Amino acid sequence: MTDAPERGGDHAVAVIGAGLMGGAMVERLRERGWAVAVRDVDPACAERARAAGATVCASARAAAGRLADGGVLALVVVDAAQCREVLWGEQGAAAALRPGQTLLLCPTIAPEDTEAIAARLASQGVDTIDAPMSGGPARARAGAMSLMLAGPEATLQRHAGLLADLSDSQFRVGARVGDGARTKLVNNLLAGINLAGAAEALALAQRLGLDLSRTLDVIERSSGQSWIGTDRLRRRLAGDMAPRAHMSLLAKDTRLAVAAGRSTGHQGVLGPQAAAVFAAALAQGMAGQDDGALLDWMREHPAGLPPPEPQPEPKP
Repeated sequence: MTDAPERGGDHAVAVIGAGLMGGAMVERLRERGWAVAVRDVDPACAERARAAGATVCASARAAAGRLADGGVLALVVVDAAQCREVLWGEQGAAAALRPGQTLLLCPTIAPEDTEAIAARLASQGVDTIDAPMSGGPARARAGAMSLMLAGPEATLQRHAGLLADLSDSQFRVGARVGDGARTKLVNNLLAGINLAGAAEALALAQRLGLDLSRTLDVIERSSGQSWIGTDRLRRRLAGDMAPRAHMSLLAKDTRLAVAAGRSTGHQGVLGPQAAAVFAAALAQGMAGQDDGALLDWMREHPAGLPPPEPQPEPKP
């Protein structure tokens, strides 16, 4: 297999990153009849994509080079650094993209990174759809994940069929690329706060001598209920340790959300505390664990965190 771009290929979609979410998207797209080219550095992920009927490529550039005119390159990687490496690093995809093609930017990254990537691609005639996602691999596989979409209406309409097959829960949050990223950070900050709160509550229940499963039964049908608390902690109590969403992701997302807030003069109260809790869990070596393992961290740290250091007042 060669890394050279294959101009004029017949693939409608190229997916870079076929891990938990990206792999589920590949399987969904293949089920819906889309021709998909894939690049993933993990051989196991690449093999699963191949088994689903995707064309596995040796580089991001080769995958992008297989796109037909008007095709879509979907980035489903972890952070902004990986996005830049995939696009402009060695054998990067951007060199194979042509005017009229579109980038579907799915990771949770800072809005300014989203804007910078879109501006750089626009200079070569490539459109960008800012499209952070939420809901986990099972919902992605079923086409039921949430997509927070921002970009020109004409671009969104041009790819309406693809977006519909990926998600039956689309939110068009604006025409400004970057607003998808902003919306996702707001959502994930609340998710982090809710998960930290639910884990803390169950750790308290244990200290009080309560049965944790029964306590969660009550919470799920009462005012303390949260979707992420039920999803993560129910599995944790059942001994299901398989990572669906790594701890490192919510640590990154809460950190980015707090930073975005501070850039506007919004300090917040609970957000910085949640971000500090996830950072502490990472420092304890939990980055690769499912984020439901935050319950374990809460059990092991009944004294909690030291009070946060006061932040300087924003300059006028």
